[in-house]
Amino acid sequence: MTNLTTRQQRKHTNMLKRKNANMIRIPPPFSSSTSMAQTNNQELQENQSKDMDEGLALAMETMGKERERKRKKMREEGGLPLCQDPLDLLGRDLMLRVLNNLDARSVARCLVVSRSWNRVASSDLLWTSKCEELWHGKAHLPRLSLVRGVSKLDAYSLSVMDGKRTRIAKDDLCDHVWDFHFTKVAPEYWRNLDPYWKGNGPPMHRYFHQDGSQTADPDDKVWGGHECCYSIVTSMIGGGKVREHYVRINRWLPLAVSRKQDWSWEMSNNFYCYSSVPDAYKEGGTGPLFLVM
Repeated sequence: MTNLTTRQQRKHTNMLKRKNANMIRIPPPFSSSTSMAQTNNQELQENQSKDMDEGLALAMETMGKERERKRKKMREEGGLPLCQDPLDLLGRDLMLRVLNNLDARSVARCLVVSRSWNRVASSDLLWTSKCEELWHGKAHLPRLSLVRGVSKLDAYSLSVMDGKRTRIAKDDLCDHVWDFHFTKVAPEYWRNLDPYWKGNGPPMHRYFHQDGSQTADPDDKVWGGHECCYSIVTSMIGGGKVREHYVRINRWLPLAVSRKQDWSWEMSNNFYCYSSVPDAYKEGGTGPLFLVM
């Protein structure tokens, strides 16, 4: 019985061997050389990534130890940590006093340090004095910077941008009183009627109105009671650049427009000149409500 069982086991084993020998072997999808190259490349990338992680961890550990060493040294010397925020150290009120002694450009840079610095550096208490310094001695104050609800920081920025504006608007013409006088090359008869040249009275004034008309004082000898209208002419070229910008009264020679350092306006040609009379005292300011570039 035992021998029969052994013979059956051997027979079964031989059948399995023949069956395995006759099986069709399926080749691998890639050659062995390609597979080895990919394996080596993957191992190389893993090693590089591992080296970079180890290097970064070592650098961070070194920096942390260096910071801790400096802090320890400062504590031993009775000082404070080097990285302490001055705002946390001084507090808001003292920080406002410090910033108030800086110029506006330096204070503006403090706005981007952090959110806490921004809240302090944008305070109306701080920028009110900056606006007063900016507006001191100016002939006109822009209306858009004096609108109710506008922060003092925005008022300062809008005032600076408007002060650089060289394109005159209709509101500028109508909001101001204008001194008028003839130039040196004007006919002598005209200059003899002009108090600017004779020195025998106040300067002549001109007034622009929203309906497009212009008037003068009742006793103006040059005016003569004639009707007068004006227009603002602006021509543009590519890129939004201004090619020509001038004011024309009736069909007379165009008036070139310029802006002075005190934000006052001047319009002139070869024969006569207009100068805006300072009026910074006007409540609510003067000029257009929206920024004109």
